[in-house]
Amino acid sequence: MSTVLTVWLPGADPAHLPGRMRRVLQKALEGLPCRLTDTEGLGRLERPGPVLFCLPLDQNGLNPAYYSLLGALRGGGCPLEGCVGGLVVDGEGELYTKAVARELVLAANQAGCAFVGRPLVEATGSLENFRVRAGLLGAGLEDAYRQEVRELAGRLLDFRPLCPARPPRLLVLHASNRSTSNTLALWQQVKEQLEGGCEIQEIGLRNGTLEDCAGCPYKTCLHFGEQGSCFYGGVMVRQVYPAVSAADGVLLLCPNYNDAVSANLTAFINRLTALFRTRRFYDKALFAIVVSGYSGSDLVARQLISALNMNKSFYLPPRFCMMETANDAGAALRLPGIGQRTQAFARNICRTLALEAAL
Repeated sequence: MSTVLTVWLPGADPAHLPGRMRRVLQKALEGLPCRLTDTEGLGRLERPGPVLFCLPLDQNGLNPAYYSLLGALRGGGCPLEGCVGGLVVDGEGELYTKAVARELVLAANQAGCAFVGRPLVEATGSLENFRVRAGLLGAGLEDAYRQEVRELAGRLLDFRPLCPARPPRLLVLHASNRSTSNTLALWQQVKEQLEGGCEIQEIGLRNGTLEDCAGCPYKTCLHFGEQGSCFYGGVMVRQVYPAVSAADGVLLLCPNYNDAVSANLTAFINRLTALFRTRRFYDKALFAIVVSGYSGSDLVARQLISALNMNKSFYLPPRFCMMETANDAGAALRLPGIGQRTQAFARNICRTLALEAAL
């Protein structure tokens, strides 16, 4: 049976879309097997598969139909098990498009939807964010926009599950103190359920081991990236680049520091740019464990989505992130139901890396 792309539109009526988005979608999806649906239609998909969320925003970054979808996703009224997604966000202004996109991706991902690497086509009011792409194509801004939507739709229709090496390799990155870290304690519980099924490599990025990116010129970054290196060298070049290149999945252990990814893990993401210059990470799955002392784990999860899935092209498996709240050392292991949640997270890693029999 041929694959069909489900296109979510507000109200499932193209006439409700702004003129620019309507023109772009009509041309970009021409000739492709598509079916239109609304929020209720997503909740009763007979055959899961690729889904393209198409979201117009007004000058203030708002869309009432979007909030109906968001509520359904968060409330369990729109399960998306077996779906793989991408999204087009078209704003009348210059702000809010990326913020809304990563909010939607997290909600859909928690509802069971996977996302291909670089799943977002984002159009700001001026389309200035397509200036470089248009120059490379020798095309106008709207033409570049349309071509990116067409390319994304094609990748969704052609998507196939990951096919990792045997045994698959999982890279785990952290910058925490093992004696006090709730994040590492949860990882240890997950790890115990994975051992024997995959090769696990852990790398600690503690203070003093990793310099942040200082923003080398593009040609300098490209030059070192072509050699699998970086101007600043260090543990990033010696250990992290080879480990990322060899991994089938990357798991980040992220305590919530001031509602943000910690400095050393942010430096890892920034320094990954040199390697990204010469290759994409569509075939590598992203996982995370986020622990907040008070609240805000979703903010950190959205940062990871934006930086590593939308930007650096990592594949986002369903429910990629385990999010917990624990303050005192050891408190995470005493949370009600934590054993079931760590087991479910480990099982999700196994499914993604084709290790169903490991649990």
